[in-house]
Amino acid sequence: MRLKDEELIEFTRQLVQRPSLSGKEQDVAEYIKTKLEELGFEEVRTDDMGSVTGCIKGNKPGKTILLDGHMDTVSPLDTTKWAHHPYSGEIEDGKIFGRGTTDMKGSLASMIFSIARFMEKKKADFSGEIHIACTVYEEVFEGVACKQIVKEIKPDMVIIGEATTSTIKIGQRGRAEIQVETFGKTGHSSHPENGINAVLNMNKFINELKKLKLTNHEILGEGILEITDIMSNPYPGDSMIPETCQITLDRRTLVGEKKKNVLKQVQDIVERLRESDTQFDGKAYLVQGEGYCYTGKRFKSERFYPAWIIDKEEKLVQAAISGLERAGIQTELSHFDFCTNGSYYCGKKKIPTIGYGPSKENIAHTIDEYITIEELTKSCKGFESILEELTN
Repeated sequence: MRLKDEELIEFTRQLVQRPSLSGKEQDVAEYIKTKLEELGFEEVRTDDMGSVTGCIKGNKPGKTILLDGHMDTVSPLDTTKWAHHPYSGEIEDGKIFGRGTTDMKGSLASMIFSIARFMEKKKADFSGEIHIACTVYEEVFEGVACKQIVKEIKPDMVIIGEATTSTIKIGQRGRAEIQVETFGKTGHSSHPENGINAVLNMNKFINELKKLKLTNHEILGEGILEITDIMSNPYPGDSMIPETCQITLDRRTLVGEKKKNVLKQVQDIVERLRESDTQFDGKAYLVQGEGYCYTGKRFKSERFYPAWIIDKEEKLVQAAISGLERAGIQTELSHFDFCTNGSYYCGKKKIPTIGYGPSKENIAHTIDEYITIEELTKSCKGFESILEELTN
C-alpha cells in the first residue's frame, strides 16, 4: 500500500522533535536508520562520522543517483522567543513548526519517502541505484561528511535537498573563512607614543581591504567579502594599548577561484603595508576548524569550500525539469545564495549536482521556522518524478 502523506507529515514531526545540533545528531540518526530499515532500504549503515546511508537497486544496469540531506541544525537560541517550541513539531495553519523544518528535516523526510514510494511503484524494475545520504556537520563544515559518502557510494550524480522554493539550483558561490591578525606593542594608554596600537594597524588594513576588486560571474553574480567579527587583546583594555587585533573575513568565492589565489589577495595587502609602514605587522591565513562527531571521531577541516556550476543542458538538469513538469510543478533554473554540501560533490569532485527541495530559503535559521505541509507533500512528488526520469 502506498505511503500516505499523513505518514510523511508525522515522520517530519518526529525528526523535528529530536534535537540534532552539529556533532550531536545521534538520536535523529538512529531514528532515521530504523525508518530506512522499516521502509525496505538495502545496505543501511552508519559511517564513522555518523552519517546514515541506504539504497534501493534496480534489476537493470544504470547510473548511481545520490540524494543528499543533512541531519544537523543550527541552535534555536532563546526558546522563549518562539511562539511554537522549536522541538515541538506543532502543526498550525497548514504549517509544521520547529527548528530544522525548512533546513532541512522536512526535505530529508520527503527524499526518504520519495525513494520508498518509487520502490513501492517500481519494485526493482528500473535502471541503476538510488542512494540516500543523511549527513552530519553540514551547518558548520559544508561537505566535510561527503568525502566518506563519495568513497563508499561513488555517485554519478547528486541531488541536494536544500530549500529551493521548487526551483532547480545549478550552482552556488563558494566560501572561504580567512583570519587576519595585526600586531603592535603594548604600553600604558596615557603614553601612546611608547607603544604601537594593533587596532590602528587593523584599521590601516581594513582601509586597504575595501579597495579590493572582486570578480563577477554571469550566473552566480559578484564575489563577496565581509568582516564578520573583530577582537583585540588585551580585552578589556584596562588602560593598555592593544598588542594584537584579529578579524574574520567571510569570502564568498566564484567558480574558478582557487584557495591559494583567494588567500593571496589578502596576504598581498598585509605584505604591502608591512613594506610601506615600519609600524605595521600582521599575517593572514585560512581558518582551520575542528569537529567532534557523536561517534567519537575527531576531524580537522580547512574552511575553504569551492564554488560550483553545472551546465543547464546537463542530463541531470533536463531530467529534473522534465520530472517536475510531469508532476505538475512549475520550476525555473537558479542558484543557491548560500553554501551547501555541493561544494564537495561538484566543487571538489566534479560530480554533476543540482539542488531541489521544499520551502523558502529565507525561512531557514529563523525564529518560528516552519515548512508548509503543501510544500512538503509537493516536493515528495517532485523527487519521485525526477527519479523516474533519471532511471528510465
